[in-house]
Amino acid sequence: MKKILALVLCFTALVQAQKIQSPSEFLGYELGTQFSRHYEVTDYFEHLAESSNGMLKLTSYGTTNERRPLLLAYISTEENIDNLESIRQAHLAQTSGTAGSDKAIVWLSYNVHGNESVSTEAAMKTAFDLLTSKSDYLKNTVVIMDPCINPDGRDRYSNWYNQYKNTPFQTDPNSKEHWEGWWSGRSNHYMFDLNRDWAWLTQVESQQRLKMYNQWIPHIHVDFHEQGVDSPYYFAPAAEPLHEVITPFQRSFQRTIGKNHAKYFDQNGWFYFTKERFDLFYPSYGDTYPMYTGGIGMTYEQGGSGRAGLAIINSNGDTLSLQDRLAHHYTTGMSTVEVAAANIEKLNQEYAKYYQDRSAKYNSYVMSGNKDQVKALASLLDHHEIEYSIQNPGTIKGYNYQTGVRGSKRYGEALVVNSRQPKSKLVKVLFEPQPKLTDSLTYDITAWSLPYAYGLDAMATETVLGSSNNSSLLNFDTTHAEVPYFQNTTSASLNASYAYLADWNSMDDARMLADLLQQKVRVRKAYKDFEIEGGSYKKGTLIITQSDNDHLDNLASILQAVSNKYQQDFTPVNSGYVDKGKDFGSSYVQMIKPVKVAVLSGDGVNLYRFGEVWHFFEKQLHYPLTVLDTDYWQRVDLDEYDVLILPGGRYFGVLGDREKKDLKEWVRQGGRLIAMENALNNLAGESAGFGLEYADRSGEGDKNEQPEPFDQTSRTRIMGAITGAIFKTKVDPSHPMAFGYDQEYFSLKLGSSAFSYLDRGNVAYLEGDAQAVSGFAGSKALKNIQNTLVFGVQPMGRGSVVFMVDNPLFRGFWENGKLFMANALFMLD
Repeated sequence: MKKILALVLCFTALVQAQKIQSPSEFLGYELGTQFSRHYEVTDYFEHLAESSNGMLKLTSYGTTNERRPLLLAYISTEENIDNLESIRQAHLAQTSGTAGSDKAIVWLSYNVHGNESVSTEAAMKTAFDLLTSKSDYLKNTVVIMDPCINPDGRDRYSNWYNQYKNTPFQTDPNSKEHWEGWWSGRSNHYMFDLNRDWAWLTQVESQQRLKMYNQWIPHIHVDFHEQGVDSPYYFAPAAEPLHEVITPFQRSFQRTIGKNHAKYFDQNGWFYFTKERFDLFYPSYGDTYPMYTGGIGMTYEQGGSGRAGLAIINSNGDTLSLQDRLAHHYTTGMSTVEVAAANIEKLNQEYAKYYQDRSAKYNSYVMSGNKDQVKALASLLDHHEIEYSIQNPGTIKGYNYQTGVRGSKRYGEALVVNSRQPKSKLVKVLFEPQPKLTDSLTYDITAWSLPYAYGLDAMATETVLGSSNNSSLLNFDTTHAEVPYFQNTTSASLNASYAYLADWNSMDDARMLADLLQQKVRVRKAYKDFEIEGGSYKKGTLIITQSDNDHLDNLASILQAVSNKYQQDFTPVNSGYVDKGKDFGSSYVQMIKPVKVAVLSGDGVNLYRFGEVWHFFEKQLHYPLTVLDTDYWQRVDLDEYDVLILPGGRYFGVLGDREKKDLKEWVRQGGRLIAMENALNNLAGESAGFGLEYADRSGEGDKNEQPEPFDQTSRTRIMGAITGAIFKTKVDPSHPMAFGYDQEYFSLKLGSSAFSYLDRGNVAYLEGDAQAVSGFAGSKALKNIQNTLVFGVQPMGRGSVVFMVDNPLFRGFWENGKLFMANALFMLD
């Protein structure tokens, strides 16, 4: 009888397996011979969900900017899928520090870079085989699969490739199908790199994904990538530097997984490398962020990317096909699940152990300052499910972020983040003033500390402040919207008055102003501090008078609505006569012009830098922006625009002598040119005529300097580099571009380019003793940037040129720099 039952079960399983179509059967072409469009991938996973007899649960966790669905597939046995919530609860309860689960949770993320497109093809094959031939891995393992993190970028690439490829394809690397254009598929809709947004969450895809990720916080997370066509496959273990919070087990288990991969690659004679290039330091990657939340995070890199197409001949004369690339990613993905299934008990023990250890050098981080900036930081912490409190901590001893030394300071109401919480390691990584760097040759920036990024007065202290309970992450429900400290203090409705005043010191103020201007409200700005009716007001204060807005029948109700919308206060006053300062009719109180803004895009412009400007206007400032392509911008009448932005890029083929001459004439007639980062290189020098000069460092070399050995050249180069370090700059708060800032600003410097002070208009600058307060800066680079410009404004005729040596919009996360851009738009005349 038992034999008959077993035969029946086997037959049932076989029939069920036959119902599930392979990717090739479902799509109608051999997998790896075409690039599947995202809707086809979605259709296939819907088919798996319908045909897998309950072994695959498919959910949509959001949509992209271009309205494509974001999917998660949960793959396991039918029993595990039926009990998915209880499995999740048992797993996440271990963040209290006690092991209590008998399942392994593996999260596989594919196609974060849209033109690294083979991984989504591999996802389909991996899902199919897990449901059929490899289902034995699933007995005590739940695989969570995101088949395409970046659908917008993937379809941008696949549509481009299908449009330009030869038939069936051309392996010659010179053919058009191997030369993707400027608007590449790598990034998302707003040209952001989603693999560098895990911590900062500026993009809608990241925000929606992390909400789901926090519901699981898996044992293992894999991010599938591609690199250059001549590179062999890369898998863990990772290269140095590794952040110090990464545990010995996390390091060793990377090796365990890597050795298992190597076994299969060796059997097939495939080339690979480990422990090189891809480190674990910068916290916003798809491998580091999971590490800092207790998992084993890994990047897998296959040679190919957007250059490879369906097949290409590489520099060795070998043909690299999409099917080859697919096989490699499929192998490492399946190998990862295999290792997880074989180490369930160890994974759970070490996962709980990770959360037991909440020791840290600093037990609390205390931050105060502009309430809007504090609120913005609290919002980020909400997304990360990091606990915080608002309290009056009194006198605190510890490391002072502003002075860079230990000391004491008294705090009133402040935001306090305690390290004695489940995500203590992530708290350390995001807040520590100076990360410990074991190797200066790192893949990304080396400083990001949130108190600097948000412009807050901060202290790191060994004292334990606030809650220190042993909570898990099961029921995190605190949001900053519920905290009284963040609520608008305005209670009474606004009545008709002579004028209404509003502060100017945050992006919330800038968003409110942008909204008012688009509603045709006329707004003035104060160039001097003033006092009126018992209140003191800073430079930049917004002044909205009734007489300026007689064309509006409902000014007070408009102001009341925007006050509620942006949680900003308006103060009514009954006169334009000030007690101290300049009256509202003075020439020191000027109208803010609703400027018309354009930005250059296309060849010569850095794609990411353009994306940062585009995203800033549309998703942060909410203000109209015209995009002009470098292909045709010379034919556009710039007199239609008040402001033209040149994002970072290489403009030598875009700004020739004639174009520079035209730009200068446009500026002299009243235009405002904003040049950012290496766009300044095309405006510098006496011959360019924009009033910007390179810093003179002639004669400062060491005459006794010896040539470096060949194998040390990278170490020599790093001496002249700044790899994303934070510097304290001096600010001229009297300048309109600095309104809302104090006399110091912490700037994220991404390179060693150096320009001399302007004759006047030095808004922010480095002095002669400049040192990095956080992050790495080479010794030669430090010499180069002493006494140099950071932000400046050069008057030219009736217009001006704004120089931004550092990028205040970098990756959208340097919150404290964004007001400089708003000032450049609205506060300059």
